[in-house]
Amino acid sequence: MRGVIFDGKQAQVADDLEVRGPGPGEVLVAIRAAGLCHSDLSVVDGTIPFPVPVVLGHEGAGVVEAVGEGVRHVAPGDHVALSTLANCGTCAECDRGRPTMCRAAIGRPGRPFTRNGEELFNFASNSAFAERTVVQAVQAVRIPDDIPFTSAALIGCGVLTGVGAVLNRARVGHGESVVVIGTGGIGLNVLQGARIAGASPLVAVDANPAKEEVARRFGATHFVDASTVADTGAAVREILPTGADHTFECVGSTKLIRQAVDLLDRHGQAVLLGVPPADAEASFLVSSMYLDKSILGCRYGSSRPQRDIALYADLYRRGLLLLDELVTEVYPVEDFAKAADDAHHGRVARGVLTF
Repeated sequence: MRGVIFDGKQAQVADDLEVRGPGPGEVLVAIRAAGLCHSDLSVVDGTIPFPVPVVLGHEGAGVVEAVGEGVRHVAPGDHVALSTLANCGTCAECDRGRPTMCRAAIGRPGRPFTRNGEELFNFASNSAFAERTVVQAVQAVRIPDDIPFTSAALIGCGVLTGVGAVLNRARVGHGESVVVIGTGGIGLNVLQGARIAGASPLVAVDANPAKEEVARRFGATHFVDASTVADTGAAVREILPTGADHTFECVGSTKLIRQAVDLLDRHGQAVLLGVPPADAEASFLVSSMYLDKSILGCRYGSSRPQRDIALYADLYRRGLLLLDELVTEVYPVEDFAKAADDAHHGRVARGVLTF
């Protein structure tokens, strides 16, 4: 079968992958569509250290082909969106409703794939850039059959992360002000999460002026083109003179993390979603924090995927959550290199690979 493999030097499309069948508590899924997220590219460029060789991809949707012993919530033929959380369901964090903090779900890749007798790792417990993949049962969430796979695929990472950061982590309230720094796939989902929450004003910041139209479509009331102003912070404060209730850094730049903190109003909170290099350090004025300001890390939108994916699917069907509009380009998996280049240069909000 086909899949995208990274061997530590380059990513390539192979056609001789094999995947084992599902064991107890596992699900075999035939992938129909998978979003290309910057986290996949971050493995290739070394920003996210990961053992190799690895089958990439972590934002997918498809059809259940087989289930292992003990799996009851999905069955062959069901349409599912996949999450990356292979959480155990029984530890203290899972019991508290915080599966993103489950230690079983962090940094323990399996090796369900083989190629020419060599075992390959799965990325993010998922590996959606393969025609078939094996995931833990908790990662497969049933969705209505009428949601296109190309749209459903995006729920499992970009939507969970962006919308979840707003609703679950920041808990943005009606009428509160929001600044979103970076309007790629995650930033756009932060924007629509803030729109759903009733935030206002909602300021989008990006160095690409072509992003303004789509940012406004997803909920931005204002757009600051960082490529045309000498001081982006000053431009934002022309809109929000006292600062923002919430800022979201969606790029992964330590400079922009500082900007997100500096733009806070009293009792404001900065949420960090972008992924800088693992050894990156950011700074801020300690004295600025004593007005009840907060800096919040956020993993995967602080999501509970079995609940949240179903919720977001329902919001999409009701016309409240935009998914189709996120898909800028659809590529056959064989065009992975072009999809990666388009994503790297910001030509797409989200590119989707299909099988």
